[in-house]
Formats: sequence, C-alpha cells, structure tokens
Amino acid sequence: MKEITSSDFEKEVLNGGRVVLDFYSSECPPCEALAPKYENLSALYGKDIKFLKIFRQQNRELAEKLEVKSSPTLLFFDNGIISSHSLTGGIKRSEIIHHLDNMLPDERVKEIKSQIKSCFSNYDVMILGAGPGGLTAGLYLCQSKINTVLIDIALPGGHVSTTHEVSNYPGFIDPQPGYLLSHNMSEQTKLCGTVYKVAVDVSQINLEKKEVIIDEYESIRAKRIIIATGTSPNLMGIPGEKELKGKGISYCATCDAKYYGDKEVVIIGGGNSAVEEADFISKFASKITMVHQFDAFTANKQAIEKLLANPKVSTRFECEPRSFTREGGKMVTEIENLKTKEHSKLESDGVFVFIGMKPNIDLFRDKLELDKWGYIKTNEDMLSSMPGVYAVGDVISKKYRQITTAVADGTIAAIAIAKEMN
Repeated sequence: MKEITSSDFEKEVLNGGRVVLDFYSSECPPCEALAPKYENLSALYGKDIKFLKIFRQQNRELAEKLEVKSSPTLLFFDNGIISSHSLTGGIKRSEIIHHLDNMLPDERVKEIKSQIKSCFSNYDVMILGAGPGGLTAGLYLCQSKINTVLIDIALPGGHVSTTHEVSNYPGFIDPQPGYLLSHNMSEQTKLCGTVYKVAVDVSQINLEKKEVIIDEYESIRAKRIIIATGTSPNLMGIPGEKELKGKGISYCATCDAKYYGDKEVVIIGGGNSAVEEADFISKFASKITMVHQFDAFTANKQAIEKLLANPKVSTRFECEPRSFTREGGKMVTEIENLKTKEHSKLESDGVFVFIGMKPNIDLFRDKLELDKWGYIKTNEDMLSSMPGVYAVGDVISKKYRQITTAVADGTIAAIAIAKEMN
C-alpha cells in the first residue's frame, strides 16, 4: 500500500492498471474504521490490484475534479477508466471485496479467497452496538481496566448521529447537533481504551459461547456480552415501499431533508418522531402533508402546538397509506380514509416515514426472554435471561426510550459487570 499526492495521480492511477484509491482525512472516524480493513485487503489483493491512499485535505483540487465530497471515499480504476461506483462513509469490508472481485477473473478471485484465514481474539467484555448505551458501557468498563471491544455494523452513534438537534441532554444549555453529541461520546470511549470494530458485517452471534463472527473470518470471544443493538424503523409493508426506499421514500430527516428545498413532501406518522422531524423538514420543504391514522397527533403538546402553527403544514387525520408509486418524477401516495373507506392520492416530491421502531434482535431472537413487543427483558442490573449476557438501551423492555435512559442502562450494566469480574 502506497500514499500518493496529486502529482503522482497520472503515473500511479491513470497509468497504473487496476487501482483502488482511498481519499482519507485526518480526525475522521469513518477513515479510522476503514484503515485496518483497507490494509488487510491490500495484503490479499495487492498482487493484482494496486492499493493507494491520498490525503484529501492536501489534495483538494484533485478531489473536487473527481467529485469526491466526503471522507473516506474509495474510487476504483481499471487502466485509467474510473468505475461508475464508489464507496464512501462507513464502508464495510464486504462492500470493498465486492468491487475488487468485479475487477478480476473468477478463477483468480477463488485463489485469493482460498488464502483468507480465520483469526481469533479474546476480550473480557464484548459490546454489540455503539449507540449511547453501548458507548457509555464501554467508557465505564475501560475506566475499570476491563478489556472491552465494541462492535457495530455501522459507525458509532446510533440514531443520535442522525438526529438534527438534541435539546434535552443534561449539561448543555444550547441544543446540540446529534452528530456532534454522538461523536464526542464515541471519542471519549475510544480514548479511554475501548477497542473499536465498526462498520463490520456480523455474520453470527453465539450467546451461549459468548462468540461473534465478523466479516466472515474474525471470531471474537468474551467472558460477558452487552447487547446494545438498538432499534430500526418500522416498515409499512405496502406496495412500492421496498422498491422506492432511498428513491423517494426516506426514514431519516437529517440525512435527506436537505434534498427537498422548496419542494413538497408527505410525512407518515403522528408521534414524537414524526412531529419533531416534520418541524426540521419544514426548514427546507415548501409544503408538508402529515398522514396519521388517529384523529390527533400523539406527540408532546409543545411540539404539536409548534407544528400546527406552521403555515407549511397540513394534515390528513384518520388516514393510512396503501401504496407508493412514482409517476413522472413525482411520488404518489395512495391513502385510505379509515372512516369513509375512500381512497385518494397525494402527489409530492418525496415521502418520509416515521411510524415507530422495532428491536434489532434477529440474530438471537430465540435465545432470550422477550416481552410481548419483542424487546429484551432484563433485571435491575441489566442482566438478561441468559447468564453473562446483559442488554441496554432501546433494545430492552422499558417504558421510556431516551438518550439519557440508554446512558443510564449502560452505566448500570458496566458497573455490575465490573464488580462481578473484579
């Protein structure tokens, strides 16, 4: 693996045969997460594909010319021709491998794959999930000198990292950008000494053996496990939703609201998430139509009053969506009036869905005692029904799910484990 500058680009990249080029930045958590994967894959594929790195901040002109807008970004070249596909953000090892394999003959790919060897690592505690609960547990454990690894299929932060502003986290007078609050939490835990393995593929979780396999080759074992896998947005399961996800249907206002400047959007939902995110989206969109199944919003009163006073917002109460289609560049949401049973269509530029969450427990659903909604039951120490397996944050059965309650859960679990192990 070699680092280059803009002056080397023509020789090393355009005339370099098969090349993968990593635009990285300093003080960049996604870049740090990518680095060990990139180095590992360079050892595997390096005889066939040239692995290069370039410091984006000192090579801005080239980055702009290649339309590199974030760090890290991986670009793939074959004899000077750039691939139409690039990778950016929290890049997974499997995503890189997919692109590398497409650059080589099938037989050579098989030879390379045969060289992949399994590896094992052992820790005192393994935390699954890097949201506020998992990060707090990691902080307390490493301060107790307990060898801890934190694993996540995404980058640290959980839902907080995609929240526009957090106005109720203690210690901050002014509202904090969600990405900044989660970044600071993550950096504090990392600096303490917790080992990070993030933006990875988790292929197997064995709670009995306290073993997790990531990226299909690395087995991680621990004496204790903390499950902090959080929740994911509920889907409606209606025609067009799956096909148009990311192509007109979004589940993240912070991620996508900026693309709807002076445009019209439909928002599905009426709870806290829907109402609060609608207020944020209204900073961009020219018109918002709220579709809610009940005759009134169920969010907190202050948020409702603010939303209803917004001239950009109109409501369709006691209605539910029945299908999504795209017609002539517009999103068409077919809705049913639950009282009259009449169907009508709403035309917009995009749709946002905020109808609640579900616990991320698919890889161990049948191993733990759950409540009737599928959340993990724990005792006062955050211990689940399985010895040595704890759970914290939004994934557990509890009345309130807030950043502060997740942080409290992580604190309790870490202290309980530290006392037990010491």
